Amino acid sequence: MPASCDGPASPLLTPLPLRGNARLADLPRTGVSREMADALPHAPTGRCVGWGIPFNVGRTVALVRNKPVRLRFAGVRTPWLVFMHTTDVEPLATDARGFVKPPMRGSGRLGEHVADYVVAYADGTEVRTAIFRRRQIGMFRRVWGENCVEAVAHARPRPVILQPEDTVRNDRWGQAATHATSSDGGRWVNWLWAWENPHPRKAIAAVRFEPVAGTVIVSAVSAGKVGSMPLRWRTRRKAVLVLPRGQAFEASHDPRGLWRQVRLDLGQVISAEPRKLYPHDRWPKSYNNQLPEVSEREVLVEYTAHPDARFHLPRGKTVPVARVEQGAAPRAVERARRGRAPLRPVAPATRRVTLRAVEKASGRTVPVKLHVHGEAGEYLAPTDRHRIPNPLWFQDYSVDFTHAGLHHACYIDGETVVDLPLGRVYVEVSKGFEIKPVRKVVRVTPKTREVTLRIEKVLPWRDKGWVSADTHVHFLSPTSALLEGAGEGVNVVNLLASQWGELMTNVGDFDGRTVHGSRDAGGDGEHLVRVGTENRQHVLGHISLLGYSGRIIAPMTTGGPDESAIGDPVEVLLSEWARQCRSQGGVVVLPHFPNPRMEGAAAIVNRDVDAVEMTAWGNLYGGIDPYSLSDWYRYLNNGYFVAAVGGTDKMHAGTAVGTVRTYARIPDGREFDYDAWKEAVRAGQTFVTYGPLMELNADGNPPGTRMTMTRSGGTVDVAWQVASVTVPMSRVELVVNGEIRESIAAGKWQAEGHWRVKVERSSWLALLVRGHYRDKPEIVAAHSSPVMVEVAGSPFFAAADAVTILEQIEGALAYLDTVGTRADDRARKRMRLVLTSAHRDLHNRMHQAGRYHKHTPNDDHPEHH
Repeated sequence: MPASCDGPASPLLTPLPLRGNARLADLPRTGVSREMADALPHAPTGRCVGWGIPFNVGRTVALVRNKPVRLRFAGVRTPWLVFMHTTDVEPLATDARGFVKPPMRGSGRLGEHVADYVVAYADGTEVRTAIFRRRQIGMFRRVWGENCVEAVAHARPRPVILQPEDTVRNDRWGQAATHATSSDGGRWVNWLWAWENPHPRKAIAAVRFEPVAGTVIVSAVSAGKVGSMPLRWRTRRKAVLVLPRGQAFEASHDPRGLWRQVRLDLGQVISAEPRKLYPHDRWPKSYNNQLPEVSEREVLVEYTAHPDARFHLPRGKTVPVARVEQGAAPRAVERARRGRAPLRPVAPATRRVTLRAVEKASGRTVPVKLHVHGEAGEYLAPTDRHRIPNPLWFQDYSVDFTHAGLHHACYIDGETVVDLPLGRVYVEVSKGFEIKPVRKVVRVTPKTREVTLRIEKVLPWRDKGWVSADTHVHFLSPTSALLEGAGEGVNVVNLLASQWGELMTNVGDFDGRTVHGSRDAGGDGEHLVRVGTENRQHVLGHISLLGYSGRIIAPMTTGGPDESAIGDPVEVLLSEWARQCRSQGGVVVLPHFPNPRMEGAAAIVNRDVDAVEMTAWGNLYGGIDPYSLSDWYRYLNNGYFVAAVGGTDKMHAGTAVGTVRTYARIPDGREFDYDAWKEAVRAGQTFVTYGPLMELNADGNPPGTRMTMTRSGGTVDVAWQVASVTVPMSRVELVVNGEIRESIAAGKWQAEGHWRVKVERSSWLALLVRGHYRDKPEIVAAHSSPVMVEVAGSPFFAAADAVTILEQIEGALAYLDTVGTRADDRARKRMRLVLTSAHRDLHNRMHQAGRYHKHTPNDDHPEHH
């Protein structure tokens, strides 16, 4: 039989010797139920700790059934006795129809009188207490929903904090996401009931247990000199633990949810993490989403505890909770900072405040992204948001954002309620790339009831017809996506259903018609969500099918893992999905371009793709990947125009909607709606950005335009304007045929100019903006789609790039012919025909240009020799 220890024991309570009338091991022979006999090997024995209270469960217990049992105690004087006891199961009687006979007390038999506990004092007086089921005692087998109201299960609640290296059983990962569990005691539950002694100065000579109904087993008793109910903890509090010099914080905990460096007896440590050090002295001037530094010695500890609880630190050191909480005086805090005290208090968040985000121009409350923290760097979430945001894949069920696991925020619809500490709190509010982020210090007093934060639109790009979009979001509900999009200033969120092995996501949200947030759907028409699909194959590639009508395009995955289910055949190509999407009125995007890097080449050559997507991968400082741009340039160099769009591939709270986003310009006079956005993307009048906004035209023509010139070429007047309120800009560059033709230093927040560019052969031109935060490296922060300038007699053609594109198409053919799991011969031939068409198109262009290349055996032909 195992001992049960849920943490350190309080020195304020002492186990009393219990010499019972029955051996625990002999219970099966005493007439207890079969269920209890079977569960007996799981009953706690030996030196146990429950809720910080020490108990000694010896070989004998008090079996209270047919006659009274008397336990003698040697003159104990105590204000509290805590009993560890339980009862056998008692089935409910039913009638012939299967209904429970009255009175109906539930499976826990609520209010059933099972025994009287009589405390006998040395002076001959007695105090009698009636013991009822589901009040002071419960059954050894805990039934969900049948808890006790005056007693607790013997194991205290514990935090569930997953470390990166942890693995969780399939049936428990959801529970792990709660960060908390109340132990069910396993197969045997002892209940802890605390009896308050009305005569604490009188010596207790014995306790007599008088049976009334059923079977009661008393395993142990402890006496305690605590000032209040020992099983009742107070609300959450926080403290900062200062580790000794040279000692690193150990983030891992044991299976009981206990940290090695800080524990509680009459309470529980909820969380422990290195303290975040925000730049409080320059908070209003620091930048949005700026990560805090992390303290090497200070640990932010959150806990719940009895007033008489003690912190247990390494080397046997204990610190009373009361002493820590009394140390809020400035001298005590300073003493802790100097290392003279290991713990210092954090002001409790007890002032409930209504917080509003208001648009300065209109006075309306508007959705925003919100971050609030206190003096100790503690995150202060609204009362209906995660206090501990979950950054793991497919576990983002709230509307939260957690930057690099350090800087937490959430999305609100413009008004929320937050519990704040008195004193200074630090607030951050943002809403996309056109509104200047706000970082403000707010002083909270006992009279503070409301806090209003005013935000101001600085850049007028929306007024110029530009709308922003995220082309690639997963797992959110449409309404959550609508709120996060509005909070980030994203006008269009494309929420993509998909399949992951045997898992289907967002498929119930797809109906092929609804635009959430549109006026037709009851919204304001300014922030929209449309559910599309991301169809995927792990070798050939992924393809996003946006805004199509009708039935869902399925299968959404094919060809087996990593994307499809094991054994699924390769039965459809990206190009075929794209054509079906277009036939149903949708827009086709190659997501997180260029990977998976294979069949996308054929889809572009066949002109089945509208855009390629630059992806954030959750990194606020990574910028547009030059690798992605380099791959895209290959196709532009060969005249295959595809627009640039931005999408996050958001799959957890570590990525914010619109971290990288698409800006597309709606034509003058056209009202913004989802169809107008699709047309703008198809036209290619777009740019991708991490923050800087731009306008570009060549001889007055926007990106996506195809200009023509005579054989002699000519000069193009390129005019541009850039501005930013988030990422400081550093340079503006003109890209011509993949090369930097012009480059100029730019102001951090605004710049404009123009270049006269000589064009002698067919060329494409695009604008590139670089930028960076002062403590981060320079990134490609924005990039436009190109203007295509066709010079007569000079077709777009870059031989070296064409060879690499052709090799990709040949690779897709090779996959179909070799290791790809085959559906049937007819499907394979159909797919080969699609790929062969793209191969032939480019191959013929190469020969017309006199460019010979190495052939694979399957593609060799006599003309090559």
